Amino acid sequence: MEFHVQVGDLAQWRGDGVAVTVFQDEPLGVVAAELDRALGGEIQRAHDTQEFSARYTIHYATYTMGRIPAARVAVAGLGKREKFKLDRTRRAAADGVKDLRKLGAKHVALTVTADGLDLAEAAQATAEGIVMGLFRFQKYYTPAADDLWEDDFRNEIESVTICVANETELESVRAAVERGRIIGAANNLARTLANEPGNALTPLLLAEQARVLSEQNGLEFYVIDRAQAQELGMGAFLAVAQGSQNPPALIVMRYWGDPENKTRVLGLVGKGITFDSGGISLKPADHMEDMKGDMSGGAATIAALQAIAQLKPKVNVTGIVAAAENMPSGASYRPGDILRAMNGKTIEIVNTDAEG
Repeated sequence: MEFHVQVGDLAQWRGDGVAVTVFQDEPLGVVAAELDRALGGEIQRAHDTQEFSARYTIHYATYTMGRIPAARVAVAGLGKREKFKLDRTRRAAADGVKDLRKLGAKHVALTVTADGLDLAEAAQATAEGIVMGLFRFQKYYTPAADDLWEDDFRNEIESVTICVANETELESVRAAVERGRIIGAANNLARTLANEPGNALTPLLLAEQARVLSEQNGLEFYVIDRAQAQELGMGAFLAVAQGSQNPPALIVMRYWGDPENKTRVLGLVGKGITFDSGGISLKPADHMEDMKGDMSGGAATIAALQAIAQLKPKVNVTGIVAAAENMPSGASYRPGDILRAMNGKTIEIVNTDAEG
């Protein structure tokens, strides 16, 4: 999906659909009012009759029947003005574009809803909301899934145009939209990794994903494997992993944004248990399948390093993900075992499901 920023008027924009926002219990804003006039007063009529309340998270989309160049229009509620903040800009942008996607739109446009907020911050939030709001994890869907959805869930937005009022806003809004795109994409990366099933994302496969991302983004990368972890005395980490046939991997990713001050480093540590059965202290069967997500902290760490590498802040960051599976077997660690951690402390195990 591409983002474009240009000076423009939604009522005159030529594409598949446009989206606007509306405050609750207030007259339409400048952008919505102009679009409403072009649509023959349809937005105002729905607003006045309470068919559309403009409450936060309430939204709708419809066809324009040739009244404006865009074939579809979406309207998203912002709620009360006194409660307006960046989160509402983010959510409303996502709601509007998602509604247009449901109606089959591929190329859409909207403006940045700032209304007292910093324009660049609102533009960034708008891009974040769109990228994250359009996320769908459907990697494993087959054609049989088509019958389960009322709308064409395979339709995807291909481009989003952000229209601004004048040329003086172009540079700052473009930079902000790019920041939002980077952060939104990193968020979606973390969600994608967290959604992968345990058989498709073992510790070594998670490490491989991190390696590829590091290579693509110019990050330093290495893995501490089982043998190296034994040499380093990582008894607690190794104990969690010892019941699984899939070996562990301690993933290290480094971003050097301030190489002249290498002793000043921000550290991010993420839990990377790619499947947590609980081990010998086995979890209940109900919802155990959700424990494929016990590596979500690790996914967030990997995704954060990608975003940091692309945003290029002047700071050094190290991300560490302890990736392993916690599984029951004859080799598993047991309640009552005493382990020695890398820092020399001893740990008595009472419950093997307390590995975090």
